[in-house]
Amino acid sequence: MKAPLFHRLALIGMGLIGSSIARAARAQGAARSIIATARSAATRRRVAELGLADQVVETNAAAAEGADLVIVAIPVGACGAVAAEIAPHLTRGTIVSDVGSVKGAILRDMSPHIPAGVHFVPAHPVAGTEKSGPDAGFAELFVERWCILTPPAGTEAAAVERLAAFWHLLGANVETMSAEHHDLVLGITSHLPHLIAYTIVGTADELSQVTRSEVLQFSAGGFRDFTRIAASDPTMWRDVFLANKQAVLEMLGRFNEDLATLTRAIRRGDGETLFKQFSRTRAIRRAIVEIGQDSAAPDFGRSHPELPHLPLPRPYAAEE
Repeated sequence: MKAPLFHRLALIGMGLIGSSIARAARAQGAARSIIATARSAATRRRVAELGLADQVVETNAAAAEGADLVIVAIPVGACGAVAAEIAPHLTRGTIVSDVGSVKGAILRDMSPHIPAGVHFVPAHPVAGTEKSGPDAGFAELFVERWCILTPPAGTEAAAVERLAAFWHLLGANVETMSAEHHDLVLGITSHLPHLIAYTIVGTADELSQVTRSEVLQFSAGGFRDFTRIAASDPTMWRDVFLANKQAVLEMLGRFNEDLATLTRAIRRGDGETLFKQFSRTRAIRRAIVEIGQDSAAPDFGRSHPELPHLPLPRPYAAEE
């Protein structure tokens, strides 16, 4: 049996991502011991009840003490303060990382507090669901998903490779890029779609001529999928949009230009423009399926109730 990659893994924050890391790390033997903490006492109690860690402690400092890998799994807006809190308790050679969806702000807010001799390797596992809390996590969350590492200039290659090995062990594919490039890419692939989903679901809720029951009852596949995205943790996404403001605004500007083009096409009855755009975007969906980032199953692989077996109406019943 191979030795664990880390002696003591400290997880600060035990929501969906933190609790999934705990489950996956334990299943894969990635760390000899797992120490966890969370902001609320209720969450800490639940983590202990679920047995997600070898030890659940009350403070971030206690979690970081003696750890050789510290992963901060909290909303990006709170990461700077946590880095300042744990800094005096970090051991030389420790790797400090995070799971935030924005990397430029993480570098800005956390880097100044990381002591000399401690390796800071920000990370973003591009995986998740609309659920939150320690009960929402599962060990397979990262399998065949991407984890993007954005080490600042001068980071020791051995530390980056060690963290990459950790994420590989949890089932993820690993890519390394600059924080600036990460934020631009995620601005269009993740942040803008969430902003649009929040907007569409909010608009539907405000329509005075459509009752709330009708919005719920007649939600077709498209609106239903928007509601799933719009059900994501509001605190996390508030911080994402504020932290990645420039990239989101740039992507939003491009989106508004494209939306104006489609608006004109619809107004003018320009079916050719609409068809070209829809054909191009359909090809993107096919490419995502081909590289294994989603299922090609009908209706995104959702299960459906079986058709009830009812007796045929009399005119069509088999002759007796």
